[in-house]
This record gives sequence, structure tokens and C-alpha cells, in this order.
Amino acid sequence: MNTIHRRQPARIWEAARRSSLPGLVGGTPVLWIPQLWGDSERGFWAKLEGHNPGGIKDRPGLYMIGQARSRGELRPGAPIIESTSGTLGLGLALAGIVYRHPVTLVSDPGMEPLMHRLLTAYGAGIDTVARPHPTGGWQQARRQRVLELLQEHPAAYCPDQYRNPDNVNAYDALARELAGQLGHVDLLVCSVGTGGHSAGVYRTLRRLCPSARLVGVDTVGSTIFGQPARDRLMRGLGSSIHPANVAYDSFSEVHWVAPAEAVWACRRLATGHYATGGWSVGAVALVASWLARTQPTGTRIAAVFPDGPQRYFDTIFNDTYCDGLGLLGHMPAPEPDDIIHPAEAEVTRWTRCTTVVSPARAGR
Repeated sequence: MNTIHRRQPARIWEAARRSSLPGLVGGTPVLWIPQLWGDSERGFWAKLEGHNPGGIKDRPGLYMIGQARSRGELRPGAPIIESTSGTLGLGLALAGIVYRHPVTLVSDPGMEPLMHRLLTAYGAGIDTVARPHPTGGWQQARRQRVLELLQEHPAAYCPDQYRNPDNVNAYDALARELAGQLGHVDLLVCSVGTGGHSAGVYRTLRRLCPSARLVGVDTVGSTIFGQPARDRLMRGLGSSIHPANVAYDSFSEVHWVAPAEAVWACRRLATGHYATGGWSVGAVALVASWLARTQPTGTRIAAVFPDGPQRYFDTIFNDTYCDGLGLLGHMPAPEPDDIIHPAEAEVTRWTRCTTVVSPARAGR
């Protein structure tokens, strides 16, 4: 009886830690997903980061701000200013509440109304740029606006998610969770936007599972892996700039996925597994499912699902929206196209390439 009584404070302390805002981030579950093309014993494990309060970028939001405070780069009460298409905004809004900093987020007209209203409800200010940069698109336009705001507010701090190594370091815990949940991982499948979670998860996972390989998933129209910049419908993955955090040398291959293919995968996940999400989730699931079908039996595949479906109620899961853009009724081909080098051809549908090079180095 006395032993039980002595253990109770430890249990209470752990419960209190988990019930604090930062304690709600992490410890997300994994779910077995059979491959999407039909009945099969083969499949992959999905890491459901949508179980964080705001999605996967709660992790770097809290971590980058915490590290900046510890180094004295962000003074108590000083503003946080950053560019975002949405998900990091949720993480920074969370960090602003936890650490008591005002947050201003620079976005563009493509931000969904739900996300805009949610961020505003969380106390963040939204600064929307009016037009894309001639060569760098909306991302470069947003980054230039961030620089203007930083000049107006000299005490403010910008996490700079595209270059900040803390955006990579923030995912050490996610990798350790995966290794603990699955025992070992042979293939890690990640969407690529800023490059943070693919680089951070794989760096730690490779130490724990030395034979693990990394497969990157991008969107058509993205410049990250050497394709030409085009207008992009899919948000949350892809880029019109070359983020410094992308660990090009870590990828064994990259896949580009088109919007209609991601929509098909998202909806199939929803119908069959009640576990789905946005553009990144659909694209990652498509690639992970194909790998599950084509890799040797017993290959253990982990795919990171960055978010859940809620913010996509009026896009991916809206029949009128999807039908108007020709995104419905397009079951992906059972195999991707293959190209030898990213500069070989401009891709418009699901395509795979095993030559992964930094566009900056390739242009030298």
C-alpha cells in the first residue's frame, strides 16, 4: 500500500506533463495501411502526425522557438514573424501561446479560409501578399514581405524554416518514436517541402536502423529536385525555391505526384481506413503503397502522414471543387513513369527518378 502511495506522485506528474500544451505534441500512433490498389497482405505503416494538435509542424514550431529563446535570439515578448502556407503557422501559433510571443504569419491568397480563420482565432496576425514573385512564386514573395516586416520590427525573430537547422533537429523525437513502435525500418517515405522532416527523421533513423533508405515525394511543378517551376495546386509539399534544409544526398529516389493522383489516394484512404489527410498524405500514401507492392516481401515501410483531413474539407473532399479542376475519377496508373535524370523531361503525372541531385550543384 505504501509503495503504491509513493508511486502516485510520479504518475500524477506524468499526467500533468502530458496535459500541458507542449506535452500534447509527439507520441503519435502508427497505423497499418494495406496497399491501395486492391486486397493484399502487403502494406506500410503510416505515422499519423495529424494526431498532434496542429499537425507535424507543431514539433518544429515549439522546438525552433524554444531554441531561439535559449540562445537569446528571441527576447521575452518579442514578435515572431514567418512565412507559411498554413501548417507551420499552427505550430508557431502554438509556440506563441506557450512562450507568450505575438506571432505574425505571412501567407498568400492560396491559404484556405478555414486555416486563415483558425490561425486568427489562435491569436496570430495574417499578412497576405498580393502577387507572386516573377521567378520565385508565392514563396519568394512571402519571404520578401517577411524581410520588410523584420526591418519594421528590429526586435522580431524569424525562424526561417527553409534554412534553420533547428527545423531539422526538431524531428529527432519522431524518428525515435518510429524506431520504438516498429522495431526497424527499411524504407522511410516523406513528402518534401522545406526539407526539415525528411532530413531530421532520416538522420536519426539511420543511426538506429543503419540499412534504412529514404524516398522523397514531391509535387509536379516543384523546383526542389530540379524540375521547372510551375503554378502548383498542392500545398504543404513542393517549393518554387531551393530550401537549404533539403538533404539531397540522403534520398535513394524521388517521386513527383500530380493533384488528381493525390486526391484519389486521399479519398481511398478515407473510405477504406478512416485515416487520411491532405495533399502530402495522398502523395506519400500513393508512393508508399507502390513500394509495398514492388519491394521484396518483408520490407518494412514507414510513411509520414503530416496532417489530417480537416483543412481540406473544401478542396480535396469537396466534389464540386475537385470536379471543376478535373481531379475526380483519375485512378493512378499502377506504375510510375521513370526518368533517368530530373532534367530529362518535365513531369506531369506520377514519375520516379533514382538520380537525386541538388539543382544548385547541378547548375555549377
